[in-house]
Amino acid sequence: MYELIQAKGSSYYIESPAKVGLVRLNDAEVCLIDSGSDKDAGRKVRQHLDANGWKLMAIYNTHSNADHIGGNQYLQKQTGCRIYAPGMEQYITCRTVLEPSLLYGGCPPKALRNKFLMAQESDAAPLTADVLPEGWELLPLPGHFLDMVGFRTPDDVVYLADCLASRETLDKYGIAFLYDVNAYLATLERVKAMSAALFIPSHAAATEDIAPLAQYNIDRTNEAAERIAALCTGVTFDELLSAVFAAYGLAMSLPQYALMGSTVRSYLGYLMDAGQVAAQPDGTRLIWQRI
Repeated sequence: MYELIQAKGSSYYIESPAKVGLVRLNDAEVCLIDSGSDKDAGRKVRQHLDANGWKLMAIYNTHSNADHIGGNQYLQKQTGCRIYAPGMEQYITCRTVLEPSLLYGGCPPKALRNKFLMAQESDAAPLTADVLPEGWELLPLPGHFLDMVGFRTPDDVVYLADCLASRETLDKYGIAFLYDVNAYLATLERVKAMSAALFIPSHAAATEDIAPLAQYNIDRTNEAAERIAALCTGVTFDELLSAVFAAYGLAMSLPQYALMGSTVRSYLGYLMDAGQVAAQPDGTRLIWQRI
């Protein structure tokens, strides 16, 4: 774990629970794509910088989930590097309480304000194409989270962030966290059609052919949408969420309630917009019903 692996040319990645990209800008300077899950991950990244005599110039965050920005603050304080984050992700990177607030749907209790859902804050500027190193391509990848992006480097290496999950993860859990189902499916279709020397997803093995995994994610997302629609049998949201947990064999906890609750609400929004389910008031309850 935390091994530095050369993808191609000047493009590398650090093998970790959420892969950290590293790109050499010249013999002395590098930049990162994301920073790992926490301060300890930041320290491990810095060990590679120090061992190779590299100066960290910038961190380009793909999105603001805590496992991708958790090393930001430590590395910024230690190196003075610049940090960039895209769109709405910038606000959360600077004010990280927004992530558990969004997931919980209100002011989050202390139990949700931990390093897994709420990273340390860092000073991030807006990520736009003009702040990227020469020859880089900015790839919009919305769906998993608000304004997530990926990157293509001049080595033709594509860093895909969290736009797809591994087969192992999907086979184990059956359903993955996401924010916008419609945008997620559209992103996967674009990714499926991409070609590159190497693709580096954050939570799946690097590969030269991303299409099969992209299609597997599309299939499992559509299956989850159909299953959730089928569970809308005149139930309240909590009854529906309980049925989803039972259907996928998930263990209930407050963090899982927040993560999966947010995901199921996103599926319901997608299904409502598609005219497949409806929410009807019934006295003091809101009832979900398949149409």
